[in-house]
Amino acid sequence: MIAPYASDPTASLGRLFPEPPSAMRTAFARDRDRIIHCTPFRRLKGKTQVFIAHEGDHYRTRLTHSLEVAQIARSLATALSLDQDLAEVIALAHDLGHPPFGHAGEDQLKALMEPWAGFDHNVQTFRIVTRLEHRYPAFEGLNLSWETLEGVIKHNGPIDHRLDEPAWRAIREYQEVWDLRPSTFASLEAQVAAVADDIAYNNHDVDDGLQAGLFGLEDLEAVPLVGPILQGVRADWPDVDARMAGIETVRRMIGVMIGDILAETTRRLVADGVETPEDARTAGRAMVQFSDAMIQDLGRLRAFLFERMYRHDRINQMRERAARTIDQLFGLYLVQADEMPAEWAGRARAGGEARRARAVCDYIAGMTDLFAFEERRRLFGLVDDGEL
Repeated sequence: MIAPYASDPTASLGRLFPEPPSAMRTAFARDRDRIIHCTPFRRLKGKTQVFIAHEGDHYRTRLTHSLEVAQIARSLATALSLDQDLAEVIALAHDLGHPPFGHAGEDQLKALMEPWAGFDHNVQTFRIVTRLEHRYPAFEGLNLSWETLEGVIKHNGPIDHRLDEPAWRAIREYQEVWDLRPSTFASLEAQVAAVADDIAYNNHDVDDGLQAGLFGLEDLEAVPLVGPILQGVRADWPDVDARMAGIETVRRMIGVMIGDILAETTRRLVADGVETPEDARTAGRAMVQFSDAMIQDLGRLRAFLFERMYRHDRINQMRERAARTIDQLFGLYLVQADEMPAEWAGRARAGGEARRARAVCDYIAGMTDLFAFEERRRLFGLVDDGEL
C-alpha cells in the first residue's frame, strides 16, 4: 500500500513516444528493466568510483555503487510507503553519464569541451536515456516515463537556475519537446534516490579507504558520526579484529543515516502538510533529507575523506594518468575521426567543429577505464607504469 503522496504508476504522464502498457510490469518497473538491459549500464562495471576499476577486485566501481544506491533507495522507499520501482530506476540510472576515471575524467572532459558547450555528467545521463542509446527501432533513447526522466535530471532539486549554462543546452532543447517542470522539485522517489546516493558513497568510501590502507580505524576515532559508532562496536565486540570492526562500523553507519532520514522526512512531510505528489513538488524545499545535525556530521566526514583519501598521492597519481589519457584521445579523435568506430566517425563528420567535438566527447564518455587505456596504447604505443 503506497502513501497518498507517492508516485502512482497508473497516473504516470506517460512516454514521449506512446507505447502499449506492459501486461506484467508497471510503467516504472518497465523503466527499471530498460536501464538494467542497456549498454551504458553494463559499462559501469569498468568505470572508476574512487579507485581506477582494475586497481582491485574489491573496490567499488560505478556499477557496484549504483547497485548499492538502488538497494538503499528501495529500503527507504519501502519505509516511506513510496513507489519502490521509481526510486530504484532513478538510483540505477543516476550515474550512466559518468565518463571513465570518475570525477578526474569528468573534470578533463569539462576542460576540453569548454569551447563547445562543456560537459556535465548529469546532462550526459539524460542524453543517454533520451537520445544516445539505440535499442529500439521506433525511437532514439529508452523512451522512459515522464516521472523517471524528471527524477534523472532533477533528483538533486530544481534545475531552472542551470538552464542558461552551456552544458545544459540539451535540457533546454528537450524542454521545447516535453516540459519537465524545471522550477519544481522532483518526486519523493527521486529525492529518495538522491539521499541514497549520499548514504552509499559516504559509507563505501570509508570502507574502500580502510581496505586500501589510506587510513586506519584509529584515524576515524575523532571523526563525528564514525567515532562514536566505532566505540560502540568495540564495546560490543572487544576482541574483534580491525577488518571486522571496520565492516561493522560501516554497517551501523548506514543504519544510523537511514534512521535519521526517515525521522527528518516524516517531520517535514507533516510540517509542510504534504498529502499528494504535487504537494511534494511544490513544497519549496526537499522533503527527503538528513537532519541539520547529520548534515554537519557528514560535512566533517567528507572533509576527512578529502584530506585522507581523495587528495591522497595514490589517488592524485591516478587522476594524472586519467587526465593524460583523455587529453590524448580527445586530441587525436578530433583530427582523425576515422580512428573511432564507423558510427561515431560518421557522427563526427556530420556537422561542424562543435558537432565533431561533441561526438568525440560522447564516444570517450562511454568508455570504460581499461578500454581508454587500451585505446591510448593502440594509438600512441604508450605504456604507463601502474596502468596494468
